[in-house]
Amino acid sequence: MSMTHQAEPAVSTPPASGPQQTDGRTVRRPLALRLLARPEVGVFLGAVAVAVFFLFTAPPVRDGSSMANILYQSSTIGIMALPVALLMIGGEFDLSAGVAVVASALTASMLSYQLTLNVWTGVIVALAVSLAVGAFNGWMLVKTGLPSFLVTLGTFLILQGVNLAVTKLVTGNVATDDISDMAGFDQAKAIFASSFEVAGVQVKITVVWWLVFAALATWVLLRTKYGNWIFAVGGNKESARAVGVPVTFTKISLFMLVGFGAWFVGMHNLFSFNTVQSGEGVGQELIYIAAAVIGGCLLTGGYGSAIGPVFGAFMFGMVQQGIVYAGWNPDWFKAFLGVMLLGAVLINLWVQRTATRR
Repeated sequence: MSMTHQAEPAVSTPPASGPQQTDGRTVRRPLALRLLARPEVGVFLGAVAVAVFFLFTAPPVRDGSSMANILYQSSTIGIMALPVALLMIGGEFDLSAGVAVVASALTASMLSYQLTLNVWTGVIVALAVSLAVGAFNGWMLVKTGLPSFLVTLGTFLILQGVNLAVTKLVTGNVATDDISDMAGFDQAKAIFASSFEVAGVQVKITVVWWLVFAALATWVLLRTKYGNWIFAVGGNKESARAVGVPVTFTKISLFMLVGFGAWFVGMHNLFSFNTVQSGEGVGQELIYIAAAVIGGCLLTGGYGSAIGPVFGAFMFGMVQQGIVYAGWNPDWFKAFLGVMLLGAVLINLWVQRTATRR
């Protein structure tokens, strides 16, 4: 008798759990690596280290008035470092930024004093002159295709000569006349160079402006179409142009932003000291660029942030004043800056290579 066997229905069993294969492009990197890839993280840690170092080695730094002075020194660098950083993210840099600050202050001072005008007239004309210098730099760069180093080096030399020659011609001296008794001076000083009290400590208004400008620049970079344009033209301007980014407008406007920063700092200097020395400003452009580089901006463009240069400027202010409060020879200041700059460049290079490799 034959017996037939019916096959039982197969029961599906779940596959054994094991390591799942994932596409390397979709792997989520560890938090530590993602933080290190941020351009401002390295300089933030550096700023904390510098602050802790001087808090221990220079006891006067712990005083509130000393910290307010450090923040003031940082703000005068940081206000200019912000537009310089945006320009560097856009793939360019400006060697005329330092003397442009002095040119703006000289314009406002001499125009108001020589023509006996309200100082606000000089302030407005100085703004127009500063924006025009920035627009000229950007226009020359776009039209000629020359590197920004050569274009702005030429502007630097022109402004340096004009500042000294015109001041001597108009005033007969290397400095402008005192404008503190002119109409509108007190109102302008309140905006550009006043102080206010916090917990018994006098804080300069430039610290507030510095933080406001930093917040605005961060919002522009991260939340606006213009911010995307800045990163795009800094990364590859031809690719950016191919996808519809207005490269010419972006480049020129970034140079004009540097002009605006030069105007603002120039007005602060004018209304803080009532007069301007025509030979000042030389070398300051390197400080602004160094603060941006220490803040994580690459000289090659396309990478950086607005917060990083804030910490970079703070490191400058802390070192500059910390050396004085520690009682050390201030001649070492530039040596400290050189070490900071080289260290920041090496860290940025390592971060860039790590991010690319990951």
